[in-house]
Amino acid sequence: MTDADLVFTGGAYGGRVFVSDASRSRADAVAVRDGRIVALDGDANALIGPGTEVVDLDGRMLLPGFQDAHVHPLWGGLDMLRCDLADLSSQEAYLQRIAQYAAEHPDDEWVLGGGWQMSAFPGGTPTAAALDTMVPDRPAFLPNRDGHGAWVNSCALALAGITRDTPDPDDGRIERDASGTPSGTLHEGAMTLVNRLLPAEPHERLREALAVGQRHLHSFGITAWQDAIVGTQYSDAGDPLPVYIAADRAGELTGRVVGSLWWDRTRGLEQIDDLVALRESAAGGRRFAATSIKIMQDGVAENFTASMLEPYCDGHGHPTENAGISFVDPDVLNEAAARLDALGFTLHFHAIGDRAVRECLDAVESALQRNGPRGNPHHISHIQVVHPDDVPRFRRLGVTANMQMLWATLEPQMVDLTLPFLGETRASWQYPFGDLLRAGAALAAGSDWSVSTPDPMAAIHTAVNRRSAPSEWEGDYPPFLPEQAIDLGSALQAYTAGSARVNSLPETGTIRVGMLADLALLERDPFDGEPGRIGDTRVLGTWVEGVRVFEA
Repeated sequence: MTDADLVFTGGAYGGRVFVSDASRSRADAVAVRDGRIVALDGDANALIGPGTEVVDLDGRMLLPGFQDAHVHPLWGGLDMLRCDLADLSSQEAYLQRIAQYAAEHPDDEWVLGGGWQMSAFPGGTPTAAALDTMVPDRPAFLPNRDGHGAWVNSCALALAGITRDTPDPDDGRIERDASGTPSGTLHEGAMTLVNRLLPAEPHERLREALAVGQRHLHSFGITAWQDAIVGTQYSDAGDPLPVYIAADRAGELTGRVVGSLWWDRTRGLEQIDDLVALRESAAGGRRFAATSIKIMQDGVAENFTASMLEPYCDGHGHPTENAGISFVDPDVLNEAAARLDALGFTLHFHAIGDRAVRECLDAVESALQRNGPRGNPHHISHIQVVHPDDVPRFRRLGVTANMQMLWATLEPQMVDLTLPFLGETRASWQYPFGDLLRAGAALAAGSDWSVSTPDPMAAIHTAVNRRSAPSEWEGDYPPFLPEQAIDLGSALQAYTAGSARVNSLPETGTIRVGMLADLALLERDPFDGEPGRIGDTRVLGTWVEGVRVFEA
């Protein structure tokens, strides 16, 4: 029998391989040959030969490579190359870094970057006046951490012609002071008024950004991901689609990637033919395919653009007239879902508010009524506020709940900018992971990086504890809706087998004979010890098809 190329063995500890199957199986050893898993347990150890690389687990845990079901690695990589604010948390720190970056890049036409937190500013809205103190001489455009708003200076407002007389776009809002003058924050579609003016990044710069982002994901044990927006010039970072296609053809992709083609909410059903053509343009790649459609149905709660069944409160418990924005008319959404489903696309919805979640579920139901079940793994990302009546519909309709687990915690943005405006009842419907699991919904997981860290163990920590991981700690808050916690095994499965399903990668996500050897090695077994230690668990190594792509 031919020796294995690589064997992970449990040694004296044993049972340290998390298989990620329905029965929560463990294994003692895993053998890899030619990029695939060829044996487990004693059969794996029997394949150790003189040329076999042996990794002794020694109490550490091997599991299938994590898969991020909603992420933006090219944009995250570009943020790391620009004025990156993601590791800071105060206005003072942001301004100091911006000033330093501007001084170090005097020849840049624009000051670009981002990653600021809304909770660092009163009302979540930074001002042009503050930014002008650091960048008075050229335009600056700095999206916030979630990408649903941008901080701009007076030069940028002037260049875009944004004045007190400029109307808000249908899909966004210009933040204004008491006199009606634009104050320096642009929400949702209002960002387009400025970012359409930004200089295009060269293709090679975007290739570099993708390489940086890919390495960053691998460092957290991530072997595959779904890039949640491709096929559009959504931001100044350019369209990731041709970057992925070129990288794949050049053999530069070390992870497996599904591109989620952007549904342009300014257009209608006529764009479907274009989406089919974009899917075909990426066909035949080794590690990249564009087989999903991203439909952003609403915005975010913090700027009151998440689509709600009832209006937001005013912060004192009184209803307002604003119930958020549904970006795609429900009738168009239903028809689009049916046509795209019939064409074999996976539907990948963004839905934060309870009305948006319901509209997306209605769209899938409409597709099923017209087409019957076709096996397309449709999923709804974010699912921040879900009406209890809609929780059982996920299982009934076969819609996967794509969780951004890290957000299910109390932190300044939630406490100051979300809870007061949702009201007590609706606030209790947030991130109902436990209810979805108990109702039999299929679960997947993603980070939405660069909105938040791509570290799966930090996210899993929050899902289990409903508190921030130590690395993400932002104050001594109690657990957030602890009845919605899920167990560690379910969280790990969501981030491996669950995400593999929505990524349509059936040869990955579990450890069994015949599967591709996409694997991650943790420094410890997170089932051992206190749940409060889960988020401290680091990744020591990442393998794709048996080839190491990261080593700590």
